[in-house]
Amino acid sequence: MRSILVQGGRDTAMTARLDTALDLARAHESHITVAIDTPIDSFVTVDPYGGTYVAREALDAALAADDALADAFAGRLENDDVPFDIVQFETQPLEAMIAAARLADLAIVSRTCGYAGDLAIDAKCPVLVLPSDKRIGFPLKSACIAWDGSDEAAMALRSSTRLLWGCPEVHVLTVLTEKPLGFPPTDALRYLSRHDIKAELHELEKAGSIEQTLAGAVSSLGGELLVMGAFGHSRLREFMFGGVSRYFLELENGPALLMAH
Repeated sequence: MRSILVQGGRDTAMTARLDTALDLARAHESHITVAIDTPIDSFVTVDPYGGTYVAREALDAALAADDALADAFAGRLENDDVPFDIVQFETQPLEAMIAAARLADLAIVSRTCGYAGDLAIDAKCPVLVLPSDKRIGFPLKSACIAWDGSDEAAMALRSSTRLLWGCPEVHVLTVLTEKPLGFPPTDALRYLSRHDIKAELHELEKAGSIEQTLAGAVSSLGGELLVMGAFGHSRLREFMFGGVSRYFLELENGPALLMAH
């Protein structure tokens, strides 16, 4: 994990994102990239006759403000012992993060960004979704892995090993359902053991929905991080985040998520 991408912004959760990234970067000798976007199409208006108007003064002010924000981040990071760069885009936030993630090993966003699920589907790297204003420290004290035997769960598991190093309590959670699993959870345990990560398997009787069953187990085990695949029952975008993915992305006071697709 040598390249970490961070969602840049003025929101109150920025400190948590940056501090979490710095912890990881120091542990893995990583480079941090902070992405700032100024969506210029927000300053463009098209009238009913096809005319295009640009709110030039507002756009110039926004660009100048984001330049100042980039300078502020640079000033903050220059005082740390971690290499970094600041990248700026003029697209919508999701487009900017997807573009910046092409050569990243991990993207860090906050749950409140509004596009964490879409980023997990479209980015070429795993996505760490933090609670709105809470950093997570490493090594973790307790982590959970949601395992349903799918390719998405396997991708998330493979992406999680660096985050799980040194964690004394790693729990693989699988909900017992009538639908047979793809890859059995014992495969997940074997994979983790090859990375010197000792994990315990929990086969959970379904109580309510699958997501409620998982949430109850994560809470009782004190899980700071939940590793899970990002997927849905339909490939149509408007249905991509039904069920388990949407539940945990919207869960107030929920754990940090590591999502991959």
